[in-house]
Amino acid sequence: MTLDLMSEQTMTPEDMAALCARAYTHSRPWAAHDFADSLDSPHALVTATSHAFVFGLVVAGEAEILALAADPDVQRKGEASRALALFHALAVARGAESAFLEVAARNVPARAFYEAKGYTVSGLRKGYYHLADGSTDDAVIMSRVLP
Repeated sequence: MTLDLMSEQTMTPEDMAALCARAYTHSRPWAAHDFADSLDSPHALVTATSHAFVFGLVVAGEAEILALAADPDVQRKGEASRALALFHALAVARGAESAFLEVAARNVPARAFYEAKGYTVSGLRKGYYHLADGSTDDAVIMSRVLP
């Protein structure tokens, strides 16, 4: 399966999983089959640049970001920002009025990135993430109004 859902670049589920494996240092990365299974949904939306992607769902006026990954070699160079801006624009085109996501409380860089993009904390799920060492981390729910 090849993805080209109105993105700047095309990524396969395997490409997305490989990028997640490199970028996700705070949690278990998605596997190719996780992306492939989720992409079967008519609500799925993927936007990508050559070094970053955003994967989510647009349902009933809301966009949910399920995964965002940027190649660590190009972080802080605008790739994730471009993929996120495109995701927001396409979600609005599909009728979304707001967007939300979950991010690990310990993932301070990701939280700062989303805050810089207009997201604010709207909730907390205690002990949501189960880490490899047996501990847990909270999920911080962040949201923003679109566009």
